[in-house]
Amino acid sequence: MSEGIILKGVGGFYEVLDKKDMNSLYTCKVRGIHRKQGGITPLAGDRVTFDILDEKKKEGHIDQILDRRNAFIRPPVANIDQMAIVVSVARPCPDFMLVDKLLITCISADIKPLIIINKADLDENKRIEEIKAVYRNTDFNVLVLSKFSPDWYEELHKQLIGSITAFAGQSGVGKSTILNAILNNWVMETGEVSDRIQRGKHTTRHVQLFRLNKGGFILDTPGFSSFTVENVGHEDLQNLYPEFAKTTEVCRFKGCSHTGEPDCAVKQLYNEGMIDEGRYNRYIELYKELKQTYDNRYRR
Repeated sequence: MSEGIILKGVGGFYEVLDKKDMNSLYTCKVRGIHRKQGGITPLAGDRVTFDILDEKKKEGHIDQILDRRNAFIRPPVANIDQMAIVVSVARPCPDFMLVDKLLITCISADIKPLIIINKADLDENKRIEEIKAVYRNTDFNVLVLSKFSPDWYEELHKQLIGSITAFAGQSGVGKSTILNAILNNWVMETGEVSDRIQRGKHTTRHVQLFRLNKGGFILDTPGFSSFTVENVGHEDLQNLYPEFAKTTEVCRFKGCSHTGEPDCAVKQLYNEGMIDEGRYNRYIELYKELKQTYDNRYRR
């Protein structure tokens, strides 16, 4: 029995990279017994055990999907370690609500967030510092990039080593430029892709992991650009904002939502400038949306 990681799945065939021999790719199907027993559907990023059926043809059967760190339906991917959230200085201006939703998802799913401020060459009004200020007290890592400063990408390379990293952000922020730079410079060539894996790729946008030359993987995937907060309740939302924990004070009311109650310790942080105004207002907006969803859960 071998262990590996699924790099891609198309039409019931899965491209599995052998854990012991990182130059060996196997085209695998899932065992029938796994399907009959109600087994979960394999995803890109899954760590699996598999049997090698034909070493020469590099064919095998997936036997078991190992425990997942996290998993998503849209996009269909598992075991993300890090999410690189890309915003641009301009063209388009940052969609901070999307960024906040992605950060919430990161923390709730045990994913390390990396905020990338792209298109630094367009910074004419100190927008970089304004964007940094929004997340200054969150302790999230922030990286600045420009396609006209290739040396800045070396720092990005360091941040990617050893992790499975998904890239996310609104359309037009430059994700493709960043991914192309990574693919051209740091992605390993690992064997040839099976013809059966290639089959059908022209009809479906699929999730795919690419192996980096110094360890780790990146995800080339659609799906994280239009995003909604899932599996987070309104009462849990406050725990997903690291800057709220900066206070040593206690709110007057137990179960304070931090959305307007008197003597709120988080609101005091905001009044002292420790929480960005826009980010705090977006928190209130998200809280109200999630609470409304909760209140309406039994209504038809």
